[in-house]
Amino acid sequence: MTNTVLRLAFMTIAAATLLVPSSGAVAQNTQIQRGKYLVGLAGCNDCHTPGYFFGKPDMARFLGGSEVGFEIPGLGVFHGPNLTPHPEAGIGKWSTKEIATAITTGRRPDGRVLAPIMPWHAFANLTDQDVHAIVAFLKSLPPVDNKVPGPFGPNEQPTSFVMKIVPPSAAIKADAGPK
Repeated sequence: MTNTVLRLAFMTIAAATLLVPSSGAVAQNTQIQRGKYLVGLAGCNDCHTPGYFFGKPDMARFLGGSEVGFEIPGLGVFHGPNLTPHPEAGIGKWSTKEIATAITTGRRPDGRVLAPIMPWHAFANLTDQDVHAIVAFLKSLPPVDNKVPGPFGPNEQPTSFVMKIVPPSAAIKADAGPK
């Protein structure tokens, strides 16, 4: 073989090596795709994407926080927060462990309990592998600079649209106790 042929063979192998993703990159992408699937299945988009409750989700700000809050009598008004890795408006400063803890125990890094509307009780049953896939997906999102309002206590006036959770009158009568 001539030097030219050897050089061409070497350059071809080197180029092919650069084009083939490493097993770590493939595993990371697989984990992110699994997280994307789980986030979609869990319906995170519903409460955490602007415009969703108006029938026009703003997918350019996917999981960037809702402008509509849930009012829970006696507790206040809670908005689905920004789940993107924005360092100020989202969860960008949260560690992997802090995000996983919030998903599975309903506790934020500052110790505050998440709103009761957040289905963390169900998410507590996720496998560690699935929780880490969700975290990897959230960390892979483009950061969205959207700080949601609130939370608002039961005696505070919200500054945005609110969906009110109201028990049926039969439930109110049942809770009234003996007459």
